[in-house]
Amino acid sequence: MIDIQDLRVSFGDGGDAVTAVDGITLSVREGESFGLVGESGSGKSTVLRAVSGLNDDWTGRIAVAGADQGPKRQKAFYKLCQMVFQDPYGSLHPRHTVDRILAEPIAIHGLDDADARIDRVLRDVGLGPAFRFRYPHQLSGGQRQRVAIARALVLEPRVLLLDEPTSALDVSVQAEILNLLRRLRAEHGLTLVLVTHNLAVVANLCDRLAVMNRGRLVEEMTVEELRRGAAREPYTLQLLRASLGYDRATAESFRDYA
Repeated sequence: MIDIQDLRVSFGDGGDAVTAVDGITLSVREGESFGLVGESGSGKSTVLRAVSGLNDDWTGRIAVAGADQGPKRQKAFYKLCQMVFQDPYGSLHPRHTVDRILAEPIAIHGLDDADARIDRVLRDVGLGPAFRFRYPHQLSGGQRQRVAIARALVLEPRVLLLDEPTSALDVSVQAEILNLLRRLRAEHGLTLVLVTHNLAVVANLCDRLAVMNRGRLVEEMTVEELRRGAAREPYTLQLLRASLGYDRATAESFRDYA
């Protein structure tokens, strides 16, 4: 479903240029849930923004559903591939009702049956029609993220790109959103790409994952290998130790993998 070859993304010019993604190559199968993990600043979200079309300054090859994608995307691409952002407080317009938020992409793409589509996606994400004319400030964080997921689903995409979709939520609400995403994937045959620094979230939702550090792909592994701690690369092993919680002696043993 997604094929990335030698993806490179830099910010700035000349001596001030920073390479955020340095030659990433990976593929995601149709119907798979794939995780991109690594510490902050490793380039995970930059990969997602390049795939989604939000960042058009990149080199390499990105193909989605067998079609090569250029830096500028056609409107039809966004019916195929949608993104859910990290911050449910910032990704929804504060002065638009849920109805208007969901109706906007339907109008942009000239789709019919807007009422039926909105009603269906609200039920799909566990909200229902009672939430249709509320404003974001009248919703909890988890409810806002459900609206953001509904907005992504209203165009009936085949791919959902998820940029830290649970990190701004309480732990119990995180579990609800992960269960929702798992159900939606099964019901709609979705392909998911999840960016996170939380290995527990990856173990809960994903089939395979790739570990990134400083813009480079360090290692790919299955979730079963992750659960067994069967990493091959020293950086991945260090990341696994860090995920167990803070321990002073362990932290002091960590090294910087440049």
